[in-house]
Amino acid sequence: MDTSNDIRLDPATSWLTDPAARAVCQAVQAGGHAIYFVGGCVRNALLGVADSDVDMSTDAHPQRVMELAKAAGLKSVPTGIDHGTITVVADGKPFEITTFRRDVETDGRRAVVAFSDDIQDDARRRDFTMNALYATPEGAVIDPLGGLPDLQARRVRFIEDAGARIREDYLRTLRFFRFVAWYGDPAAGFDSGALAAIAQNLDGLETLSAERIGHEMRKLLAAPDPAPALAVMRSTGVLPQILVGADDRWIAPIVHFEGALGLAPVWLTRLAALGGQDVPDRLRLSKTEARELGAYIDAGYGAMPLPEIAYRHGAQVAQAALLLRAAMTETPPDPANLAPIKQAAKAQFPVVAADLMPDYIGPALGKRLAELEGIWIASNFTLKKSDLLNHG
Repeated sequence: MDTSNDIRLDPATSWLTDPAARAVCQAVQAGGHAIYFVGGCVRNALLGVADSDVDMSTDAHPQRVMELAKAAGLKSVPTGIDHGTITVVADGKPFEITTFRRDVETDGRRAVVAFSDDIQDDARRRDFTMNALYATPEGAVIDPLGGLPDLQARRVRFIEDAGARIREDYLRTLRFFRFVAWYGDPAAGFDSGALAAIAQNLDGLETLSAERIGHEMRKLLAAPDPAPALAVMRSTGVLPQILVGADDRWIAPIVHFEGALGLAPVWLTRLAALGGQDVPDRLRLSKTEARELGAYIDAGYGAMPLPEIAYRHGAQVAQAALLLRAAMTETPPDPANLAPIKQAAKAQFPVVAADLMPDYIGPALGKRLAELEGIWIASNFTLKKSDLLNHG
């Protein structure tokens, strides 16, 4: 087994030193079995980026894992026992432990698996080489398929045959672009073999549920710079397949303008720029997300002044409008717009209905309130109650 020239993780890595994680590992090892940290947590630790979910892999079969957890006084839950996954809870923290597996049959969405005692089998059923990395509880890195050089080069590459990996689960096409956006080297471009396989397997995207597509698109659009990935998704035919009518031309300017203004990325702003037909349904957005997306689109493509947008809908909607309008007009946004947006978002209309009664009642009261509010907004929120009550 390749231990990658005895490469070890930083001993201070949070999940290596976590007493709860150590208790879980010790429980399995006490039965004479091997257990490893695997996947995203190892990848991210080696890259020095924020922790990912902590997953574990073992040669112990699920029932054995449950027996060992019980013997150690730990709670276990058969969350995915048919696929080899047991959740073990230590000190209130859940850890998913999955038995080594190999695929017996796949249909592009689900897999029938068989348990294995071989870490190589387990590694081969994963998607990308950078995700087929393991670490012992002591922090030694295990690299069964030689994925470490790809990780070090920030090269996203499918394990072995790219087409076969995609046909096992067509969501891997979208995962490829998401991983490139988050972990790839922008200067290195995209793996040509992966792109060829993706282009040859576009039809499989039709089998994916809106929930799974939406989940991946949320993560992709939240990346620091998803523009290159979205551009290649368009050129390979992936983007029009999953989001009819989407256009990525404004994504790169928005990413640039976000950086220039010091604004954190908001994936819904980028989705508003991307556009497309029936977006809430195609990505299975929640009702709240759909409302927010609609607010961004209405504000961005409308003519309401930015401070008024901030007052009526909040600073984030106004900032989205600022970015969308700048991208559409190809004009860098003025940073001076941010302060009025923040101030307007906090502004409170000083007149209430009781201030106008009994002179105004019924529909006339609502009309007068709206009229005075418009005057107040036009004053850049500066007029006081007395000024407004004495107005006209």
